[in-house]
Amino acid sequence: MKRVAILGTGLVGPLLAILLARRGYEVDVYERRPDPRKTSMHRGRSINLALSDRGILALERAGAAERIHRIATPMKGRMLHRSDGTLAFQPYGREDQWINAVSRAGLNAALLDLCEEQEGVTLLFEHRFIGTALEDGRVRIERRHPLAVLTRDADLIFGADGASSALRSEMQRLGRCTCSHEVLDHGYKELTIPPGRGGTPLLERSALHIWPRGTFMLIALPNLDGSFTCTLFLPHEGERSFARMAAPGEARRLFEDQFPDALALMPMFDEEAAEHPVGPLSTIRCEPWTDGARFCLVGDAAHTIVPFLGQGLNAGFEDCTVLDSLIDMHGGDWSRILPAYEEARKENVDAIADLALENFIEMRDKVADPAFLLRKKIEARLSALFPDRFVPKYTMVTFSHMPYKEALLRGRRQDRALDRILAIPGIEAAWQHPALIPTLQEIVEETLAPSDRTAGCPSSAAVDRRGRRISTGNGPPSSRRSPADS
Repeated sequence: MKRVAILGTGLVGPLLAILLARRGYEVDVYERRPDPRKTSMHRGRSINLALSDRGILALERAGAAERIHRIATPMKGRMLHRSDGTLAFQPYGREDQWINAVSRAGLNAALLDLCEEQEGVTLLFEHRFIGTALEDGRVRIERRHPLAVLTRDADLIFGADGASSALRSEMQRLGRCTCSHEVLDHGYKELTIPPGRGGTPLLERSALHIWPRGTFMLIALPNLDGSFTCTLFLPHEGERSFARMAAPGEARRLFEDQFPDALALMPMFDEEAAEHPVGPLSTIRCEPWTDGARFCLVGDAAHTIVPFLGQGLNAGFEDCTVLDSLIDMHGGDWSRILPAYEEARKENVDAIADLALENFIEMRDKVADPAFLLRKKIEARLSALFPDRFVPKYTMVTFSHMPYKEALLRGRRQDRALDRILAIPGIEAAWQHPALIPTLQEIVEETLAPSDRTAGCPSSAAVDRRGRRISTGNGPPSSRRSPADS
């Protein structure tokens, strides 16, 4: 098997193409749209991305991490903008742990450039997938210029074409796949805080900024040029909603009332609020992802999740890590690789979908709540006191390679321990007192499972960066630094 067809040049498709080409496969990557490096078609609808350990590991395997670090901005925590105008900083983890803000367009362009530099990869823009004979792997493609319908051979077909995947639709049409689609009653709209004079950032650049307001929120992520990409998450209907914002003057009134400090930094607000589209927020789960031999879904085509834990990109890139390691494990036998890939990933991406939905509630409703802030302080203290037993859920998800399902289950056990601790009379004043440590330890030991005792967070793929098998429990969670930040 030598020729592979990949549908989609978003993010996962190009990365997978590079990994496969480095192993000697001939890879054709088809995209129905024009080359995004030559257009501005994504303007106004491209939530900035949070790149963390899982995604960076995949980039390292593809030899792409150093280039991507050049266009990423480290964020060490959340900066809360409270309703009264005060600020509060919540670190994501230890001093050496952070996530990286990167623009979708910038990351996409960098990966496409790397594809063009990689021998064995051919990018075919304005080539729309219109069908396939799944039994023999031939794909039918409509080429736009000059207009023609082409039939191409492919030993293996990957659908990396996003939430509206054409390959997944074809699989459903042929009865090869079932799918559920859960749409939130919220949407999102992108806005901009430009840089100040001389490119000076107008907000703290090393943080993800969040304005939590109960049923809705605004976030802002830094860009290399000193600007911030802001995203408003708002219900579609209701008193404060996108439907209400559509009326003249209502968008500005909403921001004057709820986000006045952000509005003061948005000179293009009226134009962007009127012209930028409202994007949907949905969770898509489907199965199977593969026929076990010839076709396979990856990334958002297989598992679309909401963006509230910053793991959509990282989960898609981790798909590539797992596939790449399984090639070594099964000697390039795709009839064994594809079923093993789905078995390894399905429960885990379902778990991160659930975690992302839970984190939406946390971000919009809880992060400014004093009770929640106390909970986070106690969580950090437990992690410091009992590092082999208690690892914050965010750390397990973001700064480790622990399987998402394990992070979900272990996180829920830890939540029960926190609930018991917070019920202790006078805990608000006593949580740091040394005399309380034996009680904290007893609760942790009683609540957590024996399997929660680890020396760190194990690797989900159980392989190192060169694809060699390693044991789990391989050391503490780690941050991945940009070479420029070392």
